[in-house]
Amino acid sequence: MNAHRAHSPQTHPVFCTIVPPHLLDQVSRNSDEVLSRPARRTLERDATQRTRRQITTVRHGLLSAAPVAPDIDPADRKPQRTISDAENKETLPGKTVREEGSEPVQDASANRAYAGLGATFELFLSVYDRYSIDGAGLALDATVHYGEEYANAFWDGERMVFGDGDGELFRDFTLPVDVIGHELTHGVTQYSANLEYQGQSGALNESVSDVFGALIKQHSLGQSAQDADWLIGSGLFTDRVEGQALRSMKAPGTAYHDDVLGKDPQPAKMEDYVNTGADNGGVHINSGIPNHAFYTLAMELGGNAWERAGQIWYDTLTGGSLQPDTDFATFATATTEAAKSRYGDGSDEHEAVRKCWSEVGVTAR
Repeated sequence: MNAHRAHSPQTHPVFCTIVPPHLLDQVSRNSDEVLSRPARRTLERDATQRTRRQITTVRHGLLSAAPVAPDIDPADRKPQRTISDAENKETLPGKTVREEGSEPVQDASANRAYAGLGATFELFLSVYDRYSIDGAGLALDATVHYGEEYANAFWDGERMVFGDGDGELFRDFTLPVDVIGHELTHGVTQYSANLEYQGQSGALNESVSDVFGALIKQHSLGQSAQDADWLIGSGLFTDRVEGQALRSMKAPGTAYHDDVLGKDPQPAKMEDYVNTGADNGGVHINSGIPNHAFYTLAMELGGNAWERAGQIWYDTLTGGSLQPDTDFATFATATTEAAKSRYGDGSDEHEAVRKCWSEVGVTAR
């Protein structure tokens, strides 16, 4: 995947998982070893991958940012997907099982990963004219069947990796297309705003991935903002879990309430912001606040959320005004300016953006 990378400027790739560590930590303390053992092993593998990502970055230098998009005829801008099978081992990338343009294979996980990469590529190209996640045709690689009972999926700065789940609480992680879109959007952020994975900028990093993960699902299903469920990871839990999904953008804090998983800790407003040293300063928890702001905006504008609401968020992410340490208030200001720039001062879109941040208690600067 290094073929398309330029030499400067540089990005800070991060290791990002779809299931937050606080949730897995909760499960890992359960007295039932059938439930706790896979959670502990998943946390251990995540820690190993996170350390490996940090060591690789230090040893080889920071990854370079996306180059200027090559001059390619729009008709020739196609995805370049490669799906590999780790065969329940922890060695990446694994054995190649499906490549771009090849026929579906017998492995449903490989086919779902292939389709999810395609749905992500399609949204960014057809709606925002972005040629792959780096804007310059970066190949999209994914590995399925990673590890044994691995209950997570992650973007490691270079590829998507999916576990099969533990079969007790979590199903196969290729099932929800928004999980695929979420993780790949971390790559878009990596090559654009480059938001640091800590505190409010980290929560924005997570939220942006939830936003575009939701939009990728809605776009692929042809759903309007009103028709969408606004859930992230719906269908990932097994029937024994009392919950709908990992997160709810419509109602943060209500996605699950389960004896094993605990209660969804996400706040919807700044007054409930969670100050914690865990999870890089609560990046998976406090992302509920900007998530709810986007949901409010999308519902206020109506229609297809990937159009006006999504365009404003995309313009903000890629416009060059964000710094790696951007906080909520600065991001709110940037989205307000993006709406004004594209749709006009005092336009419905401009006023809706101001309103959505006010409703979650974030004051734009």
